Amino acid sequence: MTPSTTVRSPLRLYGRSGELAILETLLARLRAGRGSTLVLTGAPGLGRTALLRHALDLSGPEAPAPGNARGVPVLLHATAAPAERLLPYSGLHTLLCSAPGPLPPPVAGIPRPDTAPTALLDLLTTLGALRPLLVCVDDAHAWDAGSRAALVFAIRRLTPARRVAVLLTAAEQHAGERDFTALPSLRLGPLDRSASRALLDRLTGGRADPGVREELLREAAGNPRLLTGLADRLTEDQLAGRGGLPQPLSGGESLLDAYAAHIDGLPDDTRLLLLFAAAAEEHEPEGAGADAAVLLRAGQLAGVDPGLLSPAETLGAVRIDGGRVHFTEPLLRRALLRRAPLARRRAVHRLLATVLDGPHRTLPRLVQRACAATGHDPALAEALARAAGPPRPHADRAAALSRAAALSTDEALRGERFAAAAEHAWLAGDPGRARALLTRVRSVPAPGRAHYVRGLIALRDGPAADAGEALLTAAELLAPHDRGRAVGALLGAAEAAWLTGDVPGYLHAMNRIGGRERPPGRSHDPALDPAPDPALDPALDPALDDFRAGMCAVLDGRTDDGRALLRACLDTGDRTGDPAVLLRSGIAALVLGEVDAACRAGARALAAVRAHGPEALLPQALEHLAYGELRAGRHARARVHAYEGLRAADRLGQRNAAAALHAVLAMAASVEGDGAACTEHAASAAADAGPHGLGQAATLATWAVARADLAAGRHTRAAARLAPLVLNGPRRGHFAALMLAVPCFVEAAVLAGRGEEARAVVPEFTAWTAWTADPQAPAQLARCHALLAPAGEAADRYEEALAHHARSSGDFERARTELLYGQWLRRQRRTREARDPLRDALVAFERCGARVWAERAAGELRAAGESVAGSGPVDLLTAQQRRVARCVAEGATNREVAVRLSVSPRTVDHHLRNVFAALGVRSRTELARLLDRDEENAANP
Repeated sequence: MTPSTTVRSPLRLYGRSGELAILETLLARLRAGRGSTLVLTGAPGLGRTALLRHALDLSGPEAPAPGNARGVPVLLHATAAPAERLLPYSGLHTLLCSAPGPLPPPVAGIPRPDTAPTALLDLLTTLGALRPLLVCVDDAHAWDAGSRAALVFAIRRLTPARRVAVLLTAAEQHAGERDFTALPSLRLGPLDRSASRALLDRLTGGRADPGVREELLREAAGNPRLLTGLADRLTEDQLAGRGGLPQPLSGGESLLDAYAAHIDGLPDDTRLLLLFAAAAEEHEPEGAGADAAVLLRAGQLAGVDPGLLSPAETLGAVRIDGGRVHFTEPLLRRALLRRAPLARRRAVHRLLATVLDGPHRTLPRLVQRACAATGHDPALAEALARAAGPPRPHADRAAALSRAAALSTDEALRGERFAAAAEHAWLAGDPGRARALLTRVRSVPAPGRAHYVRGLIALRDGPAADAGEALLTAAELLAPHDRGRAVGALLGAAEAAWLTGDVPGYLHAMNRIGGRERPPGRSHDPALDPAPDPALDPALDPALDDFRAGMCAVLDGRTDDGRALLRACLDTGDRTGDPAVLLRSGIAALVLGEVDAACRAGARALAAVRAHGPEALLPQALEHLAYGELRAGRHARARVHAYEGLRAADRLGQRNAAAALHAVLAMAASVEGDGAACTEHAASAAADAGPHGLGQAATLATWAVARADLAAGRHTRAAARLAPLVLNGPRRGHFAALMLAVPCFVEAAVLAGRGEEARAVVPEFTAWTAWTADPQAPAQLARCHALLAPAGEAADRYEEALAHHARSSGDFERARTELLYGQWLRRQRRTREARDPLRDALVAFERCGARVWAERAAGELRAAGESVAGSGPVDLLTAQQRRVARCVAEGATNREVAVRLSVSPRTVDHHLRNVFAALGVRSRTELARLLDRDEENAANP
């Protein structure tokens, strides 16, 4: 194999911001004349040496220093040479040879065993008195014993005032070495996923195929040195996914040898038991460890006392917890398997297969036999594939099918099995593993199931349009022999079109779900072609056909037909526990406006996913439930579900779901009055919604920011944000959300003086209200009419809206109507009548946690002449706004205020507009009266 010459080394450290900050603090203290000590520990390859070199770079002559060059420390730097470990004081000799100039007299006594510790202490003290001193030793554990003892002796006696900083790196829990355990230490852990991906993108120039990238990240386990070695061995074709990856991956041999060397001093029988433990984890879920009972039986068969595992536990190589044996470092397990001779490793796997007897251990036994196989074994592959059926967890089925594929001789069957393994990995919530398995599908053409899985992955973590095309292709390839997945692919393609707002694309995909007869096809392995899923096949689930026909009718304008069909879906959803059916039932309920039914379906889908899986559906279940709670006006509940869904989406690598959940959180924040959170979540939603074409998430995010503007009294800005979404034009919002945003736009447009635009959208909203069952829609429509009505009709329209609100739940929407009604009454100089709706609005906003909206209601209520408990109107203003308001209340003009406060007249005008909006006043006279009442209330609480 020809290594790629384009892979580059990283130019900076990744994922070590905390460690770098600690090092910078140590050096800053040293420059300020304060010494300290730090030992960097960790497993091989995690970056101990890189961090030490970074500290050296920071402290060198090019490093910034306070005042003058005297702040730059003197350096003593040594790297241990294992070959010199038996030479007395060779370590100290190397350290002293690194001095930039002649050393003071104490250096003469260092080579003498009786004076070395005190002589080194005297030397460091003397050097620190002349200038700050930094002592760096890499791999200090590999020094000779005398040098280690002298160094630790000196460190323990160096006070901060000596101006000596010592930075060491040492292996963690090295056999027999405990010299540095009492010193302050910082343990390095593996890089997190984000840092590992950033490092790999730097190493490969971002050219790695997603599946190849996932395989490299999985194999490296967060170890930057191993990741660098693995990437360096791949060719351009292999990186791009055009050539198969070597199995196992090469490039980390020296690092794995370093891990294996950790146990070299253990007895032979102990190391054999560790090899048993490493091999036994092959049939266990990742991170589950090995079954101690299995190791006990294996040890007995091999004639080894299982109690000899204790030295490994004492060394820290393993820990025993609840009958399970876990390696403290996952790479140590891999190192043991790779280091063992092939014949010995196969013998261990065969012995474990013998131990794993009984029908309940069929799959683990077959996995161990597969590990011991010497080549392709079609019979064993067939047995593995048949054992990988329900009710086994998807992760187990993926592992078994991938082994079955590797043992298969027929290339087409191998590709089918890898694709099946990828699907189960995806369902288990491991899209990275699914991508990696898809790279091993080498058959041409690729099976339809591979396209299907690629489409599913892209649907949750890629451009929705690309996902739709992949799923349409998969449906065409699967239709002749796998009706269930073909229908599933078409449903996925329809969902992709829904996400983008592509109505014709949605109708095209749904209308391709047709006949009820299963076409004849070739016989398949049950593990690869199980019984059809009734949740996907209209032939076995008539409710799916009702859903398809109902959704198509609604989007085609045949709303009466669609409503009847979708109601049948709700009835079916009440009788099932299948999460896919329940999610469709929830969608149907949201389209109909049956928000309580949508919440019930969402809650039941979430419970079903939590109980039975698949894990991949968890973010969608939480997202749909959060949507239902939003529509029902229960914003706090929606926020809780959305946060949980966001964590699940991040963990499962589903960025599209994360974007939708960020949009939900922005909507909740726009109600609760947290403007910063609303803006942040909306920006996070837009970050993926734009590149991935997620029209629904983008519409919700924009609506949320506009509603936050509306809450803060920024009516013109809110109208400007919403106008492109609700008015006809190329930038119109998503068809499923734009009607919901119309009441906000009408309010913002009317208050901003854009009444004609508001009137333009009311007819369509009226038609939507006529058929939807959304309990808020009639009240919102009446409110829109009230905002647009002449003065003689507005009151009746507001009363009509309040009457509709009385027949439904939802404090927030009712309070908004009451606020607008009270505001209108006050501006009609009917201040006494205005107080009741304003008071009710204030209480309702406070009850649903809408802080900024409550402040608006309180300001209006004060302007209507009623004292409001709590903070006065001035407390709603910033400090500068208070100063401007006081000056204006005293009768000063804007120019006079500008001179008095040393600002421009334009700034005064800006602040005064915000003061009027925040306090709900329209004139300087009203402002003066309001501030006078506030002062009276403060004086007479």
